[in-house]
Amino acid sequence: MTSQTAQTSQQSRICVTNAKGGTGKTTVAINIAGALNERGRDVLFVDLDPQGNASEGLGLQNAYDAEPPTIFDALTDHHQRGVINDLIVEHEEMDVVPGNVDLLQAEHELTIADLMARAATDPDLDIDPNALTPLALNVTPEAITGSHAKDQLDRALAALDHEYDYIVIDSPPFFGELTDLGIYAARKVLIPALTEAASERAIELLFDQIGSLEAQTEIRVEDIGAVANRVETTNEDEEMIEWLNTVFADVPVWEVRKRVALQRAFSAGESVLAADPECDMAEVFRDMAAELDHIFEKPTPEEQEVESA
Repeated sequence: MTSQTAQTSQQSRICVTNAKGGTGKTTVAINIAGALNERGRDVLFVDLDPQGNASEGLGLQNAYDAEPPTIFDALTDHHQRGVINDLIVEHEEMDVVPGNVDLLQAEHELTIADLMARAATDPDLDIDPNALTPLALNVTPEAITGSHAKDQLDRALAALDHEYDYIVIDSPPFFGELTDLGIYAARKVLIPALTEAASERAIELLFDQIGSLEAQTEIRVEDIGAVANRVETTNEDEEMIEWLNTVFADVPVWEVRKRVALQRAFSAGESVLAADPECDMAEVFRDMAAELDHIFEKPTPEEQEVESA
C-alpha cells in the first residue's frame, strides 16, 4: 500500500521497536547506527522515547533537557516541522534528533490529533474537529489531512534539509502513539527480544499492534530482522532462540550475548564499534549493518570507493 503522505528516503528508514521494557532495544539501536557509520553510511538517529535513554546513551543529556522548540513541537505543530533541522546534534558517529522531556505530553497530544482526524472524516461521529482544539497544546485540525494522525513523524522527516543514507528510529518501550509514529514513518521494523518466555507474548502483541496500524492507515509494515539480546547459556535461552528462528523464519535472527563492553560503551556515550571495536559483539553488529545494506540495496563500501574514484 502507498502512504497518505509523501515520504523521502523511505527505503532507508528503520524503526527499532519492542514495547516490552528492558530488552536492550536502545543499545541495539545505537550499535546498529554505529555499525552503519563504520561502513561509511550517513546516519540520522531519532530518539522517540520520552525518557531519552538513547540521548543519554549517546552523551546528549543536555540536549534532552533543552528548552522548546523540541522534537515534541516538530511532531505536533505543523508550523514547526522544519525545526527538526535545528534540533539535530552532531555526534562523532551519527547525527541525532534527541528525545526531550516534553515528549511526556506527546501521547495526549497525538491522541487528540487522531480524534480530530476521525471527526473530520467520519460523518457518523457528528463532531466538529475545532471543538477539540482547546484540549490540545499545539495540534489543530489544519495539521490533519487524512483519516488518522500517524504520519506526524513522517511529515517532520520530510522537512529535513539533508538526505541521509539511513534514519534509525528508537521507539519508546510501550504501546502508544509515539510507537505508531515510528513504525508508520519507517515501515520496516527490527525487533530486539530477550531470550526469556515473556518475550513471546510481547512479540505477539507487537504483531497485533502492527496489524492494527496497517489496517487503520493502509500501509504495509515489514519486519526485517530480530535480535536475540543479552543471550546467555541456559536452556531457556536456547529454547527462545529456537522459537525466534521459527517465528522469524524468513528474516535474519542475530544473537547478541551479554558483554560488559556494551554497557561500558553506552556509559561512554558511543557505540561498541567506537569504544571497543575488537569486542566479539561488535562483529555481530557489523553483520547486521552488512545485511541492512543488502536489504536496502546499498552499494558495498568497496563499490562506493570505485564509484567515487
